[in-house]
Amino acid sequence: MAAYLVRRLAFSVFVLWGAVTIIFLVLRLVPGDPALLILGSDATAEQVAALRAQLGLDRPLLVQYGTYLADVVRLDFGPSYRLSGDALGLVVDRLPATAELAVVALSLSLLVGIPLGIVAALRVNTAIDRIVSVFSLVSQSMPSFWLGIVLILVLSRTFGLLPSAGTGSPAHMVLPACTLALPFLAILVRLTRSGLLEVIHEGYVQTARAKGLPERVVIFPHAIRNALIPIITVVGLQLGSLLGGTVIVETVFSWPGVGRLLVDSISHRDYGVVQAAVLVIATGFVLVNLVVDVLYGYLDPRVRLAGRA
Repeated sequence: MAAYLVRRLAFSVFVLWGAVTIIFLVLRLVPGDPALLILGSDATAEQVAALRAQLGLDRPLLVQYGTYLADVVRLDFGPSYRLSGDALGLVVDRLPATAELAVVALSLSLLVGIPLGIVAALRVNTAIDRIVSVFSLVSQSMPSFWLGIVLILVLSRTFGLLPSAGTGSPAHMVLPACTLALPFLAILVRLTRSGLLEVIHEGYVQTARAKGLPERVVIFPHAIRNALIPIITVVGLQLGSLLGGTVIVETVFSWPGVGRLLVDSISHRDYGVVQAAVLVIATGFVLVNLVVDVLYGYLDPRVRLAGRA
């Protein structure tokens, strides 16, 4: 298990390095002069040159990359040229709003998706199973930005049931959380259904039935426990995806989180904030998946045995 954990930690560091490297290259390959965009079209050539020197954009790309990696290690992304304050501090200030939205969406997905998947598996090939399967297929097929706009038009603009943007009350959380949760909920429904259908025909389940145990005892302590093992991995991956998916949802619903800050900073070429936001999102994704990998290793003995090999 220790060797498995070391491998996962090394891979996590590699993923973070890849994320910060990609964002460095993307920001510098985008057409346009960031210094001119920051200063505006009325800036003189001397002012633009001075800001380029201050940002280090006048140096060779490899030198910029080396300086950038050193700053990342020190967690020093400099100030925001669009907003007042330290770039990383601005991202950290927005992080609670994003985490709140992601946790609520994940909780909603788990509370609805897993029970629906269980019901569909226990009523396989019935009308209930078909309805749940169609619902999950349609939900997974809808893009988040389109779903968010439809919910705003129907529930907010047409019927006036819920606020369409901003924060301030639990009602403001409903639309963005549902928009973020619905595709993941559909994945959980289908995965739970297929996993349970697979394990209920295993030998240990048939043995439990042969012993005369009630069906509810056979299904829940025995079958469900093993059917949920692969779901743990998917939950970890999807929680990281939820953190990234908030970029779109927060923009649609004007949610004051890291995702909306990232989009605004990209449009204004605010290098420091963009780099800090990407690092925070990537770190969250990596940490969540590392925890899930460790938990999965304890739940599945095959992973522990593979780690000892």
